[in-house]
Amino acid sequence: MKCHEIDYELIGDDMQMVEIELDPGETIVAEAGAMNYMEEGITYEAKMGDGSNPEAGFISKVFSAGKRMITGESLFMTHFCNQGHGKQRVSFAAPFPGKIIPMDMAKHGEQIICQKDSFLCAALGTQIDIAFNQKLGAGFFGGEGFILQRLQGDGMAFMHAGGTVIQKELKNETLRIDTGCVVGFTQGIDYDIEMVKGLKSMFFGGEGLFLATLKGTGTVWIQSLPFSRLADRILEHAPAAGGNSQGEGSVLGGLGRLLDGD
Repeated sequence: MKCHEIDYELIGDDMQMVEIELDPGETIVAEAGAMNYMEEGITYEAKMGDGSNPEAGFISKVFSAGKRMITGESLFMTHFCNQGHGKQRVSFAAPFPGKIIPMDMAKHGEQIICQKDSFLCAALGTQIDIAFNQKLGAGFFGGEGFILQRLQGDGMAFMHAGGTVIQKELKNETLRIDTGCVVGFTQGIDYDIEMVKGLKSMFFGGEGLFLATLKGTGTVWIQSLPFSRLADRILEHAPAAGGNSQGEGSVLGGLGRLLDGD
């Protein structure tokens, strides 16, 4: 199925949203709960599957939805269709601060492998599936687990990532990255992990025990602030339940909590 051709505009800088312009009859598929606003002519419906194969039977759709559940995503995807007479707009926002990455799939070999939670929305016709990582080391220690997402199609798709996003072009090269910072990569890139060398670097370097290695020729997207890292920092500095946060980050702050009986 050829993907619908859609126009878009990115709005904002550090907490972006993407506004999609749909012609009459055009549809975009998005993760449940990603919609920000939509104009009058837009209707939406929660469906099992991405709609890339409209002739698929009920069992096939259930199987597709079941695979999405393995990745921790919602059982349903939301289809937004313009059923009005003119151009209408619908917008989507990422669930945490960062950037939205627009990708013309036709320019990237019609296939992208990405983190299981980085997909935001895509033109109808894009196949959204799971990709199992066949290497045990990458599966257990790579931060991504065995399961990645595979996007296939010739239209526009949108990923979101934390912090700043950089795009690297590899030409038969190797790139080593913190395991949580990999957003996605194109065909021709081999993903694996390697252990940090040296006991001192391993335990006191602060970079973890493993690094992701991406080898080959293709495009790699990297995020500067994975949401897991942001969440860890918030939990680390959050006051205890019911406690006060006076002087947070200072010696007096700790003394204040001690005097308060915390």
